[in-house]
This record gives sequence, structure tokens and C-alpha cells, in this order.
Amino acid sequence: MATSLLQVRVEDSLKAEAAQVFEKLGIDTSTAVRMFLKRAIMENGIPFRMTLPKTPYNADRGYRAMLEIGDASEKNGTSDMSLDEINAEIETSRKERQVVGK
Repeated sequence: MATSLLQVRVEDSLKAEAAQVFEKLGIDTSTAVRMFLKRAIMENGIPFRMTLPKTPYNADRGYRAMLEIGDASEKNGTSDMSLDEINAEIETSRKERQVVGK
């Protein structure tokens, strides 16, 4: 398979920042460009987004929410319900809403 050299002029800072992102994704700039070109052909347009979060993921918020839900279930007496009991309560609630909605 014959290959061609593709040269693109970009600002040094743009190249460096992009290289840092690609490194975090486990690829080099050449591989990223090849991926872009192949997907552009497949999609017949701009192909995809490969992104990293701009801020680090922090699980504290989700963990705190789970603790609050646990505390609330303790207070309202539902913390010991089985899955079958939860599903039965949901089904009852749905039936009640159907009757009210008619």
C-alpha cells in the first residue's frame, strides 16, 4: 500500500495541546489524524468526538446522594423492603394513577 506525506501547518501551542490530549487517549498525533480521515470517509463528513472531561470526575456528590437516599429510606421505613415488595408498590402506584387519570 503506497503512502503519502500529509503536512498541515498549525500553531505550536495547538499541536502541543492536541498531543497532550492524544497521549491521554493512548494514541499519537499521526494515529489521531489517520483515525479522523478514515472516519470522515465512513461518515461522509466530520466524523466523531473523542473527548476527555475538562474537570476531573468527583464521586463525592453521587456518594452523598446515595447516603441521603439511605437515610430517607430509614426514616420512612422502606430500607428493608425486598425487590419484590418495591416492584409491587410501584405496580400498585401505577394502577392507582391509571384509575385517577380516567
